Amino acid sequence: MTKKDKMKNTFLDILYPRRCPVCHDIPVPGTQKICSGCRERLRPVTGPRCFKCSKPLKDPEQEYCSDCSRRTHLFDQGIGIFPYNTLLQESLFKLKYGKRQEYGVFYGELAAAYAEVQIRCWEIDYLVPIPLHRKRLEKRGYNQAELIAEALGKRVNLPVKKKLMKRKINTKPQKDLNPEERLKNIRGAFTAAERLNGGNILLIDDIYTTGATLNQAAATLKKAGAQRVYFLVIAIGSET
Repeated sequence: MTKKDKMKNTFLDILYPRRCPVCHDIPVPGTQKICSGCRERLRPVTGPRCFKCSKPLKDPEQEYCSDCSRRTHLFDQGIGIFPYNTLLQESLFKLKYGKRQEYGVFYGELAAAYAEVQIRCWEIDYLVPIPLHRKRLEKRGYNQAELIAEALGKRVNLPVKKKLMKRKINTKPQKDLNPEERLKNIRGAFTAAERLNGGNILLIDDIYTTGATLNQAAATLKKAGAQRVYFLVIAIGSET
C-alpha cells in the first residue's frame, strides 16, 4: 500500500470509522477490525463435531449429529467456524440486511485463518457462493455469501466462481420455515450454468441450520459433474 493510499484510508476512517462487526461499536484503535472485548468473546467451535456437517456434539463418543444420522446429505463434508448464538445473530443480520458489507470481508478473512488447513486437505479447486435470486439481489444490492467467498478466496489463493450456479426460484426465506418446509421450499431452486468436468468445490454461505440449502446446492453441482462438494459457513447451529 502506498503512502497516498494509507493517508486516504486514514482520512476515511476518521470520516466513516469502521465499526466492530460483532458489537457495532467503533474499534479502538481505529486500525483494528474488531474491538478487544469482542475478540475475546468470538470463539470458534471446539470439541466434538459431527463428522458430516461439523455441528457441535455433546457426546464425544457420537460420530454424527441426529440430523445427519437420519438424513442423507449430498454434500461430502462441511465446516462451520463459529457456533450460531446470540453473539453472531445480530452481526450476520446486519451483514445481510443492514448494508454492512465490510462484515462479509471480515468473516471471510477470519474463516481463512481458522479453516485453511481443512480446505487444503479437501483439495478444493474453487469456491462457489450460494446465489441469491435476481429479485432479492436487486433489492439487497449484494450477496453476503459472495463477499465472504471473495475475502476467503484471496486469503487461501483459490478462485471464486460467482456465476457457476444460479437460483432460478425466488424461494421464501428459510429462517421462517420448519425443517420439512425448508426441504420443500428449496427443492429445485438452483441450476448450474455450465457442465462440470469433475473438480472439488467449496460452497460458501453465512449460516447452517438444517443444511437444506447447501444440500440442494450440492445436488445441483454434482448433477452438473462436480466430483466432490464441501461447504464452509461462518455460523452453525447446535444439535437439537
